[in-house]
Amino acid sequence: MPLDLAPVPEELRGLRIAVLVSGGIAAYKIVDLASALTQAGCEVRVAMTPSATRFVGPPSFQGVTGNPVLTGLWPVDGSPEPHVALGDWAQLIVVAPATANVIGRIATGRSDDIVTAIVLAARCPVVVAPAMNDAMWSKRAVQENVEALRDRGVSIVEPESGHLASGHVGAGRLAAASQLLKAMVEAVQSRYDLAGRRVVVTAGGTREPIDPVRFISNYSSGKMGFALAAAAADRGAHVTLVTTASHPAHRGVDVHPVETAQEMLDALGEQLKGADVLVMAAAVGDFRPARTATKKIRREETPRFTLELEPIPDILASIRSDKELAGVFRVGFAAEDSELDAKAVEKMKRKGLHAIVANDISRRDIGFGSDDNAGVMLFADGSRHELEKMTKREMADRILDLVLPKLSGEKGAES
Repeated sequence: MPLDLAPVPEELRGLRIAVLVSGGIAAYKIVDLASALTQAGCEVRVAMTPSATRFVGPPSFQGVTGNPVLTGLWPVDGSPEPHVALGDWAQLIVVAPATANVIGRIATGRSDDIVTAIVLAARCPVVVAPAMNDAMWSKRAVQENVEALRDRGVSIVEPESGHLASGHVGAGRLAAASQLLKAMVEAVQSRYDLAGRRVVVTAGGTREPIDPVRFISNYSSGKMGFALAAAAADRGAHVTLVTTASHPAHRGVDVHPVETAQEMLDALGEQLKGADVLVMAAAVGDFRPARTATKKIRREETPRFTLELEPIPDILASIRSDKELAGVFRVGFAAEDSELDAKAVEKMKRKGLHAIVANDISRRDIGFGSDDNAGVMLFADGSRHELEKMTKREMADRILDLVLPKLSGEKGAES
């Protein structure tokens, strides 16, 4: 009898899910699960132990998911380490059915087939759905292995009682689809607390051209913005990064390269529609050349050169005045060399921000170009949070931790 499928919950739709199948009689039921997840908009990739392929042929899973099925550890399709590639790719891993053998090998850290190797290489939540004979399920060794997995943060979907393939009646049947899907949602929510949110991040210092080969800019490296984009993507958000900087980007981030402040403003006008959060980590210049030379200014032809500057339009002020973007929760940054709190609060009010992160640029151990940062995060409601020195990626998660509770409240600019 096929798996009695419940509707795939909204929280799972669109996720990258790895379905790992071991050699139990319930393996055939997982074809329906893989099919339902795929039809719900998930990208599903399947890996099978050698024993699992004797219950269900890999073409069955390939047919319902549209993706090749992994059955071994050897390189395939140009990937030298398929288990690492899939472990990196997945946002959720489901091991179903999980036999006593596979549970024991996962619990002891073995990786002698594609399924156990993927679990060991995983960076995402893992859900394990045991299915076996009732006598096997009740054994102390199996229960100790299950508890070891629970202690390590693996979600266990307890098997149900009923008629088993052996002819016995007892606990050991693969859990119902509703229970499996519920566990998957809980695993996702525990890790992907920004799932369903659209986050736009800006990064880098804007560049205002003087001529085709020279520009005015600043020392911003863009590392903080890239860290924020990666952290939001890892927490399940749909992330757009508008950046002047060039760093390796997270696989879940949609990158929009720009150069000037005007290009950044134009890009934000499009990308912010429907967004929940804007984190303005970019260092936008205050001035630009009043005129840009169309040809390189040559020193020998221009012994004296005066550069006339004009103010750059305020990006955040433009966003604040756009009624379509009024619902976006806006976080800004303030790089200051003194009176951090006072100057940051003034900037937050002036630009209509909901929150601002201020850091001290007089410190040489943090800030521009560094991998570390520190500062203070202030909110329009008056709350204040110290951000001790940490890596920029750690700070990115801390900032998102502080913003997340605010998103459940009423959005809109405080003035």
